[in-house]
Amino acid sequence: MPNIEHLQIVKVPASKVYEALTTAEGLSEVWTNELMVQDQIGFVNEFFFGSNDITKMQVVELEKNRKIVWKCIDSDPEWVDTFISFEIEEKNNKSHVTLKHSDWREVTSFFRFCNYNLAMFLYSLKSYCEDGVGLPYQKRKF
Repeated sequence: MPNIEHLQIVKVPASKVYEALTTAEGLSEVWTNELMVQDQIGFVNEFFFGSNDITKMQVVELEKNRKIVWKCIDSDPEWVDTFISFEIEEKNNKSHVTLKHSDWREVTSFFRFCNYNLAMFLYSLKSYCEDGVGLPYQKRKF
């Protein structure tokens, strides 16, 4: 099964990256302003992108300051039953963040589109953690 993988180095401690990826405050700056999230295993995070576009991610793993795993349970059909994980490794006060979107059924045009947008997600994460301002869906022009 195809996977998307990206690495971003963020010049902050792992705790700051973890907080950005597990709280409404952080994810609203990084991904979308419209959301309902909790950092609790089993909780279904909901992310809204426009009037009828929703993505539901069940939290399946949390390892404080090290790892987050979500399972997609509702979204575009190509995302359902895929996993998004964030692995955070701190080295010299910098966080090496590996984002993986795994278990795609095939490489499609949508896979390629999402590959690009997940890289932009990591850019937004870096910008938010380092400068205090992310690039959520509502501010994007691409």
